[in-house]
Amino acid sequence: MQSIKKTLLILLLPLLAFTVAHKFYISVTSVEYSDKDRALQITTRVFIDDFDKVLQERYGIKGNLATKEESAMADTYVEKYLSTKFIVEINGKQVDFNFLGKEYDNDIMICYLEVPKIDISASTSIGVQNEVLMDIFEEQKNVVHFKLGNQKKSFVLIRENNKAMLNLN
Repeated sequence: MQSIKKTLLILLLPLLAFTVAHKFYISVTSVEYSDKDRALQITTRVFIDDFDKVLQERYGIKGNLATKEESAMADTYVEKYLSTKFIVEINGKQVDFNFLGKEYDNDIMICYLEVPKIDISASTSIGVQNEVLMDIFEEQKNVVHFKLGNQKKSFVLIRENNKAMLNLN
């Protein structure tokens, strides 16, 4: 009986070693144009625990995002970080965006950004440089989906290739 237990343990141990969840690092950003608002509307989704880590490492604050103990300064630091790691360009020129706020959905933080007063008919290209979390996680991938009029295009950005551009011609 003892040898059966040992044999079973030897056979099961390698299988159990692969059941540990592998952590992956990804964000998903959608860039759309609103005719009604004449604005680029941007939604970016990131894992809450990853963003908490970046707040701790970059700014030394415990964000405690999505908890009752969330820092009163969380929005300020989320906006500050995004303004340095997320860049929007129209016709090759960097434009400012407004941080409209954030909300939570399970383990995801959804951030809302907007570039107001855009004349899309005079725009030839829209570009995004997305380095969010790439400074903390080497394996970070940032997916960017563009949806402007009848054009749809998606990009997977990595550290070595962190820019996406949609030509509007």
